[in-house]
Amino acid sequence: MKINTTILKSLFFIPLLTLSNIVFSQAPGNNRAQRIEKQNEKKENIELQKIAFITKKLNLNPEEAQKFWPVYNQFQDKVQELHENRRKELMEAKGKINELSDKEITELVDNEIISRQKEVDLLKEYLAKFKAILPIKKIAKLYEAEEQFKRFLLRSLNDKQHPARD
Repeated sequence: MKINTTILKSLFFIPLLTLSNIVFSQAPGNNRAQRIEKQNEKKENIELQKIAFITKKLNLNPEEAQKFWPVYNQFQDKVQELHENRRKELMEAKGKINELSDKEITELVDNEIISRQKEVDLLKEYLAKFKAILPIKKIAKLYEAEEQFKRFLLRSLNDKQHPARD
């Protein structure tokens, strides 16, 4: 049961971290195209770091890595899509709760629960796929590595926002 809680936490925080990193890394005065290019480069760099981090933590052999990464990337794409849809709906409602009817608020809350259930269903679906590729110990290490990488990103973001003063 602890793994499910850990997974759910990571599913919530990874998009938040990515969004925070993008927001706080934008330099004023750059044009939009440059900012987007810089954001894409940072996102790509984070993904490369994550791949290296997880590969090392799981001690994937070449055969496992070849089978694992396409499935994991597919999983991440689906999780990201769910998060984007949820974020979009929440942003539309942000600051408008007092203006919404009880029916609209009920729908909003119901959609949040449905979205979270879809994430859990996705976790179950991909757990089965991961089991077909990796031993269960490596799957458990995967969930642990995702949490560790999330903490690494949080520390990095915090360090950039609050550099140590000499």
